[in-house]
Amino acid sequence: MRKSTFKGKLILLTVLVFLFGLFLLAKFLLFSNGTELGELKVVSSPESVVYVDQVQIGTTPLPPQKLKVGDYLIKLIPNKEASQSATWQGRVKIYKNAVTYVGRVLGSSDISTAGEISTVTKMESKPSRDGIGEIAVESDPQGALVFLDLDEKGVAPLALSDVPKGTHELSIFLPGFIRRTIKINVEAGFRTSTIVKLAIDLLVPKESTKSATITDKSKNTKSSVARSIVIKIKETPTGWLRVRSEPSVNASESAKVNPGETYALVEEQPNWYKIIFNEDQEGWLAAQFSEKIQQ
Repeated sequence: MRKSTFKGKLILLTVLVFLFGLFLLAKFLLFSNGTELGELKVVSSPESVVYVDQVQIGTTPLPPQKLKVGDYLIKLIPNKEASQSATWQGRVKIYKNAVTYVGRVLGSSDISTAGEISTVTKMESKPSRDGIGEIAVESDPQGALVFLDLDEKGVAPLALSDVPKGTHELSIFLPGFIRRTIKINVEAGFRTSTIVKLAIDLLVPKESTKSATITDKSKNTKSSVARSIVIKIKETPTGWLRVRSEPSVNASESAKVNPGETYALVEEQPNWYKIIFNEDQEGWLAAQFSEKIQQ
């Protein structure tokens, strides 16, 4: 009888230990999932007070802050000394074991405020070779030209693969807005995703030119042009500017032109000018590196 009682108690104890083990395992898994952390960094000009979900957590430059994975509302309120700068707020996402960086140059309003939100996360697929990462770029407003290390890459939104690890210069430009240039640190096997907000260039004058159809008998070319206007090539990072067969950064290169040279304007499209070069050839120039001059 005692043997049977002892055996029953032993079985009961074993079951209780097993259930307690399951409880601890479940608690550990729930606790781990609930405390998955990422990191937030915030810088601004001018110095500002930082709020996360309406809670003040410090001032910029804000030291790295550990936050639970999820979406947050970030708000920057400039110090009293910078009363002419506008408040900014936006939503950012914190990823597990990843850094989210918020940078802002606060203007007098939203349209004159610039900045970027960058996040570094693991690449979804294995890199094609060692020492390679990725860069994904979005622009606000959309359609800005993207340059990486002074090389024109395309129009945002844009994903760049096979980017060597290390520090790179990312430059975003859209006519009528101030160019934004930032340093991007690419890590092997990681993707740096960046959303760049451009500030409107308040110093760009509004042009009001009348278009007319004219015939250039010497070149036997009939085109719609702005009367008495030519295109002058600006200084470029490379010392020259590509002439393309179509108004697209992916179009083939027809020629190269040099800063200071002027060409007859044939046609105009958003971000592009069509010119005549080599006496009778036509091609397209990026508007960001050229300007209209009225003669």
